Amino acid sequence: MRILVVEDEKKVADFIKRGLKEEGYAVDCACDGEEGLFSVRDNEYDLVILDLMLPKVDGLMLCKKLRSEKNNTPIIMLTARDSVQDKVKGLDAGANDYLPKPFAFEELLARIRAVLRVKNSASSTVLRVGPLVLNMITHKVTREGKEIELSSKEYALLEYLMRNQGAVVTRTMISEHVWDINFDTFTNVIDVYINYLRNKVDQGFKVKMIHTVRGRGYTLKEE
Repeated sequence: MRILVVEDEKKVADFIKRGLKEEGYAVDCACDGEEGLFSVRDNEYDLVILDLMLPKVDGLMLCKKLRSEKNNTPIIMLTARDSVQDKVKGLDAGANDYLPKPFAFEELLARIRAVLRVKNSASSTVLRVGPLVLNMITHKVTREGKEIELSSKEYALLEYLMRNQGAVVTRTMISEHVWDINFDTFTNVIDVYINYLRNKVDQGFKVKMIHTVRGRGYTLKEE
């Protein structure tokens, strides 16, 4: 999952980014509304965390612009304005949720999971591909009941592959969804992490689930 944080307070932005990356999300940051608007238009995000009081273009206007352009990327407004009227304005502008500052990071994570569940039109918090099971709440991964220990980046990569089961995902697609905007596409990092996953997900099992499609990318499938 790739998230954009639009926040002009650098300490707050860095805190959110660091926490989200530890949870396995790919995170980009924008320091004003204009940069945030350009970022959402130019990149595909799964969710935007949007401050209300921003320079150049405020959060309310940014949200309205995106919705007027038929951009339905989920938005969580995160702001010091916590009156009922401010919340109503934010939700009416098209935000999916509204969390006032100061906030508990655990609550932000829970709200992110809730919004993404709605986006994916699934009440379940579990991804399944044959014997492979990924729980998005506990981050527990099992195959045939055997638990698989993954790093946060390995987990994010596996989640992306499972969400696109049977389809070929290119290195560019993986870099856009699992790594952030500063990722160097000329490195072999993606290939390295695919090998890490193979060693953990496929090793010891007769049927291999992670496959290389030569010249195109990778795919995960049941057989």
